[in-house]
Amino acid sequence: MTEFLTVDGGTIAYEVTGSGPLVVLAHGMGDTRESYRFVVPQLVAAGYRVASVDLRGCGESSAVWPSYTRTDIAGDLLAVVRHLGGPAVLVGQSISGGAVTIAAAQAPDLVEGIIEIAPFTRKLAISMGDLKASSYRAGMVRLLMMAMLGSVKWWHKYLDGAFPGRKPADWDDQLRRNAESLAEPGRMKALQKMGQTPATDAGAQLANVRCPVLIIEGSLDPDWGNPRAEGEAIVAALPAGLGTLEVIEGAGHYPHTQFPGETVAALLPFLKAHARA
Repeated sequence: MTEFLTVDGGTIAYEVTGSGPLVVLAHGMGDTRESYRFVVPQLVAAGYRVASVDLRGCGESSAVWPSYTRTDIAGDLLAVVRHLGGPAVLVGQSISGGAVTIAAAQAPDLVEGIIEIAPFTRKLAISMGDLKASSYRAGMVRLLMMAMLGSVKWWHKYLDGAFPGRKPADWDDQLRRNAESLAEPGRMKALQKMGQTPATDAGAQLANVRCPVLIIEGSLDPDWGNPRAEGEAIVAALPAGLGTLEVIEGAGHYPHTQFPGETVAALLPFLKAHARA
């Protein structure tokens, strides 16, 4: 059942399932909390209270906000944790990976650990090595066309490459639901604005994180020429000993949707070690 939390600027939609230590899931831009539809039942079965959040601008949350930065998203997530009686482990994907970094640095009393899935947590730096990767070049062109035209067609072209090889069993339904969501007033504009927000605010907070961090990358993520190297760079920017990296072979930018079993297998040891009731 969808619940709503009023924060400064709008309302955040979320859904809570299960009981036990609190785990908060945040998706990437242009998506909804359904992104974790295959993960939530497995975490609930493992004994966790799971709160799946629609980011500002997405899903059932308010569409129009003054801004859509990672710092804004971090504030929304911390508001949810406070409302639900944290602390919590925060899981963020893509833009939300940077957001949970900021949340951990800003409110260490509320955040026991963070898991970043294919995160945009550092300032984007394009190397010649990146440009040699055809999947990277194609992904960047498709994102640019989406941003310029506000086009669902180009967003779905990007998603096709971001799910290399194996697609979810409900892929056609996923694209249909996504198109319907983005057709709602203000939601495509929110996607465009999120895509324009730099990750510098998250990168600036990496050194201030004090809780354990798990980075999960897909080996075939087209958003980087070398996903493993991006994950290693994030770990290196954290205080020594806090970060670990897991790479899911064959996964793209959405390991939790494309390879949910493998993603949960990476999540559970971290949650067992750091999530508490």
